[in-house]
Amino acid sequence: MRRRRFVKNSTFLTAASLIPYSAVLSSNIIDPDPIVLSDIGIQLFSVPLLMEEDVSNGVGLLAEMGFKKLELFGPYPFSAASAKERWNSLIPRLGFSGSGFFGKTPLEFSSIVRDHGMHIPSMHTDLNTLENHLESLAENSEPFGFEYIVLPALPQEYRESMEHYKRTAELFNAIGKRAQQLGLKFTYHNHGYGLGITGGTTPLRYLIENTDPEWVYFEMDIFWTTAGGADPLEYLQDYPGRYHLMHIKDMSVKRRFSGDGGDPAQWMELFPLMCSAGDGVLQLREIIPAAKKCGVQHFIVEQDMVAQPGTALQRSINYLSEL
Repeated sequence: MRRRRFVKNSTFLTAASLIPYSAVLSSNIIDPDPIVLSDIGIQLFSVPLLMEEDVSNGVGLLAEMGFKKLELFGPYPFSAASAKERWNSLIPRLGFSGSGFFGKTPLEFSSIVRDHGMHIPSMHTDLNTLENHLESLAENSEPFGFEYIVLPALPQEYRESMEHYKRTAELFNAIGKRAQQLGLKFTYHNHGYGLGITGGTTPLRYLIENTDPEWVYFEMDIFWTTAGGADPLEYLQDYPGRYHLMHIKDMSVKRRFSGDGGDPAQWMELFPLMCSAGDGVLQLREIIPAAKKCGVQHFIVEQDMVAQPGTALQRSINYLSEL
């Protein structure tokens, strides 16, 4: 980071650390709006079969439930070949093949979304695409008005040691700076890895503290944060303003990953523990107001590949709407 920005950000973080968290929650420092949630989003990985079967019908059903925002997942037609190859390798395990625009062109998909009174603030993509196809991504975002381009998982080779994480922080700054020039906001979504101590440091904290707040944003997944052994409230407290998006899902029984949370097999082991918001043990009545006070702008329900979306997702949005 340039020295002036580094000094400015360091001053902000130092000042923020001196403010009691209770004062942040009880004040209007960040967000004076007393309403916890005004509109609620849905990550489409919650309903891939529904979308694969009929895009228009799927979007319509989500709109009828009360969702106002969609978050997409890749790969997309413009995604890197490596992302498409990896996706193809996962299809037998997932049981579906659709992703991105689900066979529609960007214009067709965006038209369907608008016709149902919804919008798309964010999309998930892969690191290779962010590194090498960012311009194409930006071009394809124009019909949608994407603001946040989200890296949902960090490949293993970028997180094998703290030296790898240090290089990753530099890469995040480079991607974030280029994304900003293209009118987008680069965002990192956490899974369970990076939340334990590695070489005397917590990797996720290192990434937050060593990336430029003007170029790099974060999406907190409260389920994976908890499964990784961390406290969502603590991260919100320690880094106000860094998290702009949040994935909301509840956990029927509090459980840690069987390993470090670093691969899809460990993620899928915990899928059965995902439940509708308010039906589990996560402290949503504390986490969500705290998140809004600390700068989270988009609250997105995600219940990965939920078996009965019409029931489970309706329960989630009903609960969140009544907080």
